[in-house]
Amino acid sequence: MATTFFRRLAKSAPTTFSRASRFHGDSGFGTFRFPVGAIAALSGGLSYYYSSSDNNLVYLDQEKEETGPKTALKPDKWNEFKLQDTARVSHNTQLFRFSFDPSAKLGLEVASCIVTRAPVGYDSEGKPKYVIRPYTPISDPEAKGYFDLLIKVYPEGKMSQHFASLKPGDVVEVKGPIEKFKYSPNMKRNIGMIAGGTGITPMLQVIEAILKNPEDKTQISLLYGNVSPDDILLKQKLDALQAKHPNLKVYYTVDNPTKSWKGGVGYISKDMALKGLPPPGDDTFILVCGPPGMMEHISGGKAPDWSQGEVKGILKELGYTEQMVFKF
Repeated sequence: MATTFFRRLAKSAPTTFSRASRFHGDSGFGTFRFPVGAIAALSGGLSYYYSSSDNNLVYLDQEKEETGPKTALKPDKWNEFKLQDTARVSHNTQLFRFSFDPSAKLGLEVASCIVTRAPVGYDSEGKPKYVIRPYTPISDPEAKGYFDLLIKVYPEGKMSQHFASLKPGDVVEVKGPIEKFKYSPNMKRNIGMIAGGTGITPMLQVIEAILKNPEDKTQISLLYGNVSPDDILLKQKLDALQAKHPNLKVYYTVDNPTKSWKGGVGYISKDMALKGLPPPGDDTFILVCGPPGMMEHISGGKAPDWSQGEVKGILKELGYTEQMVFKF
């Protein structure tokens, strides 16, 4: 039987429970479409690989034991986490809840990510080969005994297909956390966010961290782009947060609107950013997360060495600098 969280989630999104789901739908992601093979690190729009080689297959050395506080996550050791339950969130996106010892803390900071691996056979010497992908949990980092991953599944996505094949009781190997963006309360007066598809995952971590802290007065503006209204992940959850918290403003836009759609239409534009984001300034910070094409359009991608790189695209045109923008 589904957990309380999943029953609640089913009411806040077009969710169908499935313990052996088949995924149907196109390969659209966020506000742009790309060939499936061109999109890496799909969840959370992360442009980061923990390690990679041809075909994103890696060979892993024996890990050393870590000593320190009791945490479920280890930065240099692969640990197994058991799948507790699943829930369908959209036609091609599913939520996965994994459990761990509730007496230990997960060890995740806002908004860091974890790294997962799955076996994909053996090489000519009989050594195991793995595909590795990073994901940003959407559950509260302080949650006891579980964490949740929101994953978009593609027909040719090695890791996402592995997740789709899992049944409750199966395990996934996880390492981490990997720090992406370290949030601290009231670090800026205004935080603007631009997300596409599952790029919403790190944004949700930051949003919930701000809204649950009554001492945090940060003003949040989110521009969220998707292919269609049905692709908007956890929309009712975001709407509920917006209705309860006046310091959160959310604006949606989709490529393919329905007749009843009342939000924005088309790719996130310069005009949308101008109207929906806080203006450039020392007390403004903009977070961007989405597929590569969206990133190039909005902020420019990361540098070849995975550092932040220079700000390009719409944000540069509007006057935002490298000190004001973070790319997940």
